[in-house]
Amino acid sequence: MENEQLQINQSSAQNDEATQQNQPIDTQVTSEEQTAPTDGEAKEVEAEEQPPKPSLISRILNVVSWVFLVLTALVMVFTIVSSLTFNRTDKKIFGVSMMIVLSDSMKKTDFAAGDLIFITDVDPKTLKEGDIICFTSQNKENFGETVTHKIKSKTVVEETITDENGQQKTIYIPAFITYGTTTGEEDASPVTYEWIKGKYVGHLPAVGHVFNFLKTPAGYVCIILIPFVLLIGYQIFNAIKAYKLYKGEQKDEIKEERKNLEQERAENLKMLEEMRALKAQLDAMKSQATAPTAPVQTEQSSASEPKQAE
Repeated sequence: MENEQLQINQSSAQNDEATQQNQPIDTQVTSEEQTAPTDGEAKEVEAEEQPPKPSLISRILNVVSWVFLVLTALVMVFTIVSSLTFNRTDKKIFGVSMMIVLSDSMKKTDFAAGDLIFITDVDPKTLKEGDIICFTSQNKENFGETVTHKIKSKTVVEETITDENGQQKTIYIPAFITYGTTTGEEDASPVTYEWIKGKYVGHLPAVGHVFNFLKTPAGYVCIILIPFVLLIGYQIFNAIKAYKLYKGEQKDEIKEERKNLEQERAENLKMLEEMRALKAQLDAMKSQATAPTAPVQTEQSSASEPKQAE
């Protein structure tokens, strides 16, 4: 009898140990299965992590703002360069002077009023008929003004000078006869070498009109002030939008953290319930294992009593 009770106790202890060893594994697997995201949840997480794509209107506004920025920068550069170099032969860019045409005296063949012409330095000895030169006029009507006309022919100018001995001499100075192609009339005074500023090499149509407009108050407001105000306003709008987006992301992060904490709390409560259920199950198994021992002893004792009576 003692051997049978010992075997029952050993078997119940082995069952308890097996239950204790196997149950945490099942619990761990269950928790892993619960925490492992499904394919649908993984796709949702990836979709949440991806930043939202900008709308078509936002893209258009970005392109327009960059166009405004580039145009405004170009206008500013053009204004600065033009104010420092236009109509000034002493200021050159890569050896080229820029002049704004004021009349249509060469409109018939080459350039018109409002065009921007390019002038380069030249050796007067290399000039020939048909070349267009820029020079300081010696005519009485426009004395001292800068004129750009075409060479019609070569000539010489007689000039009387007094030498060191007080004697007067007549010298001949090379010069050019110039004219405007629109009217074909020759300039009143020949152009000598000392008054030549350069040679015409090309032009840009109507650029002078833009420069003259930029120098007016209306041009400054339309070309520079308004684009800058619009650009600054758009940048302020972007800054406010980014700030709101940042605040919204912070709120979403806080909500996500709260949600994660609630999930962790629910999982912990669930694990606690499982541990309690496991403990109750172990207690029940122990009670079941110890319960049959008393009846066995009674039966054995009752069976031995008739033998003693006999």
